[in-house]
Amino acid sequence: MKYIIREMYPQEYPLLAEFLYESIFQRENETPFPKTIIQNPELQVYIQDFGTLKDDFCLCAEVDHKLAGAVWVRNVHGYGNIDDETPEFAISLFKEYRGCGIGTELMRQMLELLKEKGYEKVSLSVQKENYALRMYESLGFKAVIDKDEEFIMEYRF
Repeated sequence: MKYIIREMYPQEYPLLAEFLYESIFQRENETPFPKTIIQNPELQVYIQDFGTLKDDFCLCAEVDHKLAGAVWVRNVHGYGNIDDETPEFAISLFKEYRGCGIGTELMRQMLELLKEKGYEKVSLSVQKENYALRMYESLGFKAVIDKDEEFIMEYRF
């Protein structure tokens, strides 16, 4: 599958709401969460007024002139927060684009961007059952906090 990775344009930031919903781990064969779940304050921190904070960065994957996925970081008190200086990752692909290597490439390019910007580390939260856990580990993320059903992971540059 041919795709390009590029910076997300500010006029596309409203699409982060769709990507945020897609980023929520949902088990197979369970009733999907309602789309309104992203209105919860603990989820809104990932997208509300995106682009206004100094640590807001977003890359997206484009397939046939259509956005297929996005990876974004911001320094917020979210599920994967480890301290006040470390931006937290969020990544999402629409289902039809998963398993094609696009997510891994989005992550690699965002890590490179953050390294160039001088960050020392980044973090994320992942459910232990989430297939993406293996991808994060293969990229060099390490579990630093073990919660009941999830890990908070860190990547150090």
